[in-house]
Amino acid sequence: MERSSSRRESISAGDESDQSERKGNKDVSEMETIERIFECKEVPPWQKQLTFRAFVVSFILGIMFTFIVMKLNLTTGIIPSLNVSAGLLGFFFVKTWTKFLNKSGLLKQPFTRQENTVIQTCVVATSGIAFSGGFGSYLFGMSEVVAKQSNEDNAAENIKNPTLGWLIGFLFVVSFLGLFSVVPLRKIMIVDFKLIYPSGTATAHLINSFHTPQGAKLAKRQVRTLGKFFTFSFLWGVFQWFFTAGDGCGFSSFPSLGLKAYEHKFYFDFSATYVGVGMICPYLINLSLLVGAIVSWGLMWPLIEKRKGDWYPADLGEGSLHGIQGYRVFIGIAMILGDGLYNFFKVLGHTFYGLYRQMKDKKSEADIPVSRNSFPQLTTLSYDDQRRTQLFLKDQIPIWIALVGYLVIAGISIITLPHIFHQLKRYHITVIYLLAPTLAFCNAYGCGLTDWSLASTYGKLAIFIVGAWAGGEHGGVLAGLAACGVMMNIVSTASDLMQDFKTGYMTLASPRSMFVSQMIGTAMGCVISPCVFWLFYNAFNNLGTPDSTYPAPYALIYRNMAILGVEGFAAFPKHCLALCYGFFGAAIVINGLRDLVGKEKAKYIPIPMAMAIPFYIGGYFAIDMCVGSLILFVWSKVDKAKAAAFGPAVASGLICGDGIWTLPSSILALLGVRPPICMKFLSRAANVKVDEFLSS
Repeated sequence: MERSSSRRESISAGDESDQSERKGNKDVSEMETIERIFECKEVPPWQKQLTFRAFVVSFILGIMFTFIVMKLNLTTGIIPSLNVSAGLLGFFFVKTWTKFLNKSGLLKQPFTRQENTVIQTCVVATSGIAFSGGFGSYLFGMSEVVAKQSNEDNAAENIKNPTLGWLIGFLFVVSFLGLFSVVPLRKIMIVDFKLIYPSGTATAHLINSFHTPQGAKLAKRQVRTLGKFFTFSFLWGVFQWFFTAGDGCGFSSFPSLGLKAYEHKFYFDFSATYVGVGMICPYLINLSLLVGAIVSWGLMWPLIEKRKGDWYPADLGEGSLHGIQGYRVFIGIAMILGDGLYNFFKVLGHTFYGLYRQMKDKKSEADIPVSRNSFPQLTTLSYDDQRRTQLFLKDQIPIWIALVGYLVIAGISIITLPHIFHQLKRYHITVIYLLAPTLAFCNAYGCGLTDWSLASTYGKLAIFIVGAWAGGEHGGVLAGLAACGVMMNIVSTASDLMQDFKTGYMTLASPRSMFVSQMIGTAMGCVISPCVFWLFYNAFNNLGTPDSTYPAPYALIYRNMAILGVEGFAAFPKHCLALCYGFFGAAIVINGLRDLVGKEKAKYIPIPMAMAIPFYIGGYFAIDMCVGSLILFVWSKVDKAKAAAFGPAVASGLICGDGIWTLPSSILALLGVRPPICMKFLSRAANVKVDEFLSS
């Protein structure tokens, strides 16, 4: 499961600064002059940046975004960046609140960009738990529903069905460690190394623009646009519900490209969510998904199915890993691992090279004799950087708090986790926590250079290492999945917090308010995400099965990774291992080719990770996302400025409306309220048989 927003090209901090110097004073960017605009506005102390209204709005938006992320987790696993929507909706809600209080004469504190940053941080931290919590991957992969699909290691030792109690407890003991592990490094990362953190920087620009007079007017128009498409998307979801009285019914099963294409998962399923996701994701990701769907469901699987009875037994069920399902799952895993390992070593290389350059520059500075101009970088800082650095260093977070917090939570976790997963031993957890700060630093530093968070890759490494260490006879599958959760949460929250520190640095939000906001958002997510998942789990009886509306494809993929770590290649059908080697190597070659040809030509070469996603799920969602790309592409050709300004708002409205409809539809399902109509499509021959049967 990947966040699509993290798939960006590498940027060197040193190259960026060199380019800025060459531009000269004539081409000073908005980033360097923005603080002049806010010069007359007083920056509130960190306590006043944490307002009651900010956390009320964060709580409401956190629930909304958790439903959206959970739905995406349980369908395809592609999570777009929701930072823009969080910042925009946070601005709108609080601005409306303060406007009302101002008219009634009750407004005591104006709405500031610092408070807007606190809201955005809290909302993203809350909904981020729905991703890193593994509800569509490692946690749900432990369940009996997913275990039955793998047909391997289904012993009780390797199964743990979800319950609300242990889900909340598990998240509380693993989700905070990453925050404490990188707090002492904030000055080094942001001020000394001047890491870019492109997502954090982009979010800061967005929030800064909202609070200028011109930006506020544009934000109001964007929110109005978001509201229109939110309403349309929600009502479209309501309308579709009436036609889904049975399995395979409704617009989501519309064979828009023909019945034969529908059998091979090629159709447009009228999903407003994935049209919106397609508008947010880069064109290359959407086209890579489509290429992957064509290669797998269009070419490979039909050819392999013709080998039924030769390559695999003809009497096996559709879901058996010893049959066609094994090729779909294991070849997809091979591509994911090839892409993940390539990028792991690539980002690690960037990290070590960046650290080497930083240390070398520091040494060069130390060799220069002390004089008035010994530190030219201090005398040449722009006004914005001087002001930002001064305020960023003002509210220090004591190192002892980070150290004590990490040790206390680690101690609680080491004691508690074996009671939740008795297969995971205390020495497994201790080793993970000894390595975690180093890995969290590497992930946060690499993310600052490249904007790539490798949290899922670190999690997969933990699956193989701890799973093999524990062994199959001692619940190694479950131990590997649990270790994945521990590792993934630590490194994911570490990079997220550093991104937020960068946003706070550029909006003059205090690091203390950022840290507190992240803590509160994480705590809310540890309760909200399990509750939302529990609602899905109880409302939809076939959750996690291949034919379900919510198949949770990554749950099976993660479980099978754990099985591979414990048992090796025993589960592979005939010739599957050779194909896996081929696609593993192809993923590495394609990535190498992308880096070799340069940024301009690389946009025409597909991304292996994105190509692998449809191998198991099918191509229907890729078609939806390509429709979203096509809409944005045509809009950009007609009016580029409007498309750039309002495209994200339209996409966010489509995603949010359809995502929120999930809440009432889940409640209706729990209450036993069924849709009145089943709209199903049959071939001419099948229709004749049905008519003859009904008339008899």
